[in-house]
Amino acid sequence: MRKDQKMMPIVEVADTVGCDVYELGRMIGWVVEFVDLKLPEFDIVNAFERAMKSIPSFTDVAADLVKRMLQQGVFLVQCLIKWFVTTGRRPMPVVAAVLVFVAELNRVDSVKIEDVAMELHVATSTCRLRYKELLERLVEVAQVLPWGKDVTVKNILRNAPSVMQYMEMKSCSRGAKQRFSCDVEGLVGDCLSKDVGYGYDTFNMEEDCSSSSKYFEPNCLPSDCPDKFQISHECLTLIYSNYLEGISAIDVVNPRKRQKGTFDLHGYTEWWSGKSEMSKKMILKDILEKDVGLDARPPSFNRACLSRAERREKIKAAKLRILRIMRPRTGGGNDLTVFEPAKTRKRTRKRKCGVEIEWEDLIIETLLLQHPQWADEEADEEEEIETGHYNTLFDLHVFAHVNE
Repeated sequence: MRKDQKMMPIVEVADTVGCDVYELGRMIGWVVEFVDLKLPEFDIVNAFERAMKSIPSFTDVAADLVKRMLQQGVFLVQCLIKWFVTTGRRPMPVVAAVLVFVAELNRVDSVKIEDVAMELHVATSTCRLRYKELLERLVEVAQVLPWGKDVTVKNILRNAPSVMQYMEMKSCSRGAKQRFSCDVEGLVGDCLSKDVGYGYDTFNMEEDCSSSSKYFEPNCLPSDCPDKFQISHECLTLIYSNYLEGISAIDVVNPRKRQKGTFDLHGYTEWWSGKSEMSKKMILKDILEKDVGLDARPPSFNRACLSRAERREKIKAAKLRILRIMRPRTGGGNDLTVFEPAKTRKRTRKRKCGVEIEWEDLIIETLLLQHPQWADEEADEEEEIETGHYNTLFDLHVFAHVNE
């Protein structure tokens, strides 16, 4: 590793030396600070290639298949970099997730996520989380396909060849201004033509669609004028419905051949060409400029936005509870104030279901009561509560008044 000027994962070093990862990390930090070193960034692409060549589960795989899996894995790893899945995360669980997915994609049954996690010295649960995030990103990419609404995390492996082909073709397009509609139709043609092996020999179409099979030949696409290429939605719907009927007929004829985790749609192996630049190592700037069919935000950012929206709803609910107490309902002709609490049975049911007020709701109410104007109308100070920094807000608005 020193001769190649490449970094070794710290988990592997800690396992070899026999010490704790966190202790080794602190020691490395002290040494780097004391000697004033500048360590290079961790190369996750090189870590993936090294892991595939060193893990025993891939030793019995054919050389050409290993080369193909390396290209697909590098492509997916750099897509995950573009989708910010690797940002702020440990890189080796991401490597393990891509290794397992590529192995399942190419029907290498000897590769298990538990074995890969053990070989890479990472937690299996973390690898499963990264694997799930990879599947979720691919499902988002698949929504552009005509049958994208039917693609889920459970059946993404069946549709992975089509999704990967679309991503590869999309990454080969030059510039954002280039029209890409013909590539999508070409992908549909590859999936539905008789050479693919999906069980279609001929299409029984109406007169409007009698000659539609020629549109599904990739070589017949007009590259100079993609606007002239048009397929009716009825035509695509009819083809896809026939496809579903054919698959269901196969399942009824021989249902015992269906096994869990297997799929027959991968008999067609020409979906991967390996001509994309994303199949080779690229710098970060070029990766971010590439278009692979999806521009995702970091998962941590999405979770933060979701948490902020939930706190905003909690603030609204807390305001309603405060106003209900401060301004209770009054009777028809009496001046007496009558408060109508909720029924005891409903309260008991809510507590059992876990919908009752939580500690966070009480904290929000306390902060709102420190400034009554917050409860009356929307104010800029609500943004401070939405951030969720309750300890700081308590020090500023609650404990400061107590000390006074």
